[in-house]
Amino acid sequence: MARPHVVVIGGGFGGLQAVLGLQGAPVQVTLIDRRNHHLFQPLLYQVATGGLSPANIASPLRAIVKKQKNMRVLLETVTGVDVDRRQVLLGGSRLCYDTLVVAVGSQPNYFGKDKWIPLAPSLKNLDDAVSIRNRVLFAFEEAERESDIEQCRSWLTFVIIGGGATGVELAGALGELKRQTLKGNFRHVDPSNARVILLEAGDRILPTFPPRLSERAAHALEHLGITVCTNTFATDIQPGRLIAQVRGTSTMEIQARTILWTAGVQGSPLGEDIAYATKTQIDKHARLMVEPDLSIAGHSEILIVGDLAHCRDQHGQPLPAIAPVAIQEGRYVAKLLRARLGGRVLPPFRYSDRGSMAAIGRGVAVVDLKWICFAGWLGWITWLFVHLLYIVRFENRLLILIQWAWNYFTRNRSARLITDQVSQIGEGPVQEGTRMDHGSGGGCLSPEEQRDTTNPKFAKMRQRLGEDQ
Repeated sequence: MARPHVVVIGGGFGGLQAVLGLQGAPVQVTLIDRRNHHLFQPLLYQVATGGLSPANIASPLRAIVKKQKNMRVLLETVTGVDVDRRQVLLGGSRLCYDTLVVAVGSQPNYFGKDKWIPLAPSLKNLDDAVSIRNRVLFAFEEAERESDIEQCRSWLTFVIIGGGATGVELAGALGELKRQTLKGNFRHVDPSNARVILLEAGDRILPTFPPRLSERAAHALEHLGITVCTNTFATDIQPGRLIAQVRGTSTMEIQARTILWTAGVQGSPLGEDIAYATKTQIDKHARLMVEPDLSIAGHSEILIVGDLAHCRDQHGQPLPAIAPVAIQEGRYVAKLLRARLGGRVLPPFRYSDRGSMAAIGRGVAVVDLKWICFAGWLGWITWLFVHLLYIVRFENRLLILIQWAWNYFTRNRSARLITDQVSQIGEGPVQEGTRMDHGSGGGCLSPEEQRDTTNPKFAKMRQRLGEDQ
């Protein structure tokens, strides 16, 4: 008798945990991803600022699951799902499933301003991180040889849009880069004079943290020479220029060659296809409304985990699109499938919120463990320990620990490499990486389709989003 076939799309946090949880189960598992590695996304900002190398935070999927005999890995791009026939579409081929676990993650949300994508890159995958690293380091190189004072100032101005954890950590790393790492590296410009501006549309940065931790984070950033602008949002982005509006006042113009986007995410376009096929509602962030067991109403064979799932906690609030949620959902799905095989019923999924944390810089972090909040050195040590704990492979943990120790004692960032040709107008590499990324999971569109914002799948998503809003 053939074993039930479980297909998992996406090797990110949720998908990988679902796969690992099915080790030894009487099922055949196929993991599909368009990249061959699992990515530890919370540390992408350190790759973007030269603190870590890409290989430090990525692990080959085949190496992770090589001892799991009931599974295989396919390096493929998922183009759609035939819900009626229970088939996953892989370009010119199809793959049948008995149970489908969709863990394709999310993509940056530019809130309908797709023309900003090449001008203000996001930070969702290794391509993005390396591209941003190229842009940042190239900006200092251009400033070094620029004779015009205003042009030099523009090259040395870095704007980050979005004051969540990613934006705050990226801003702090850039602050250390300009003040400490690059000190004495240039002859005609002083890197410490570079401006790093963090824009947040809300009234405080780190809005999901307690107010006093947001205040501590803002003070720590200001100590690094970073300008924090709250109640401020971008209204237009052009090459080398950003127009922002301070809530309740007039607009302001910032001349900046490097503008980075960390202002939000939305569900992958594959979720839109599944929602359309199953008549499932999506929220304003293009996430699928799921049942308490993470399945789709009327389709118990389709389970959604991670950033693509709109799942509510015990208080009726949507769970955030963060790694801990995806990890717990992936583990739950594995237990749910095991229970189904045994004819048992599993209680609904319940997220255990263990808190949030964000690193501001060397020796400074803010930590909210729900039952206690703290910041400073103790917060930084806690942040280090927790992040190392969630790294999948021991080899990566060791490499990161050694690199962090070296960076701490030397104040150096050894991965400061420009690895691609950069355009002369400061718009990043000539061969740009994928911007409409699908998180750390497998994507549903090819790179060519992702660059084509006229693609019907994007138009359909924008239409649905407009209806929700």
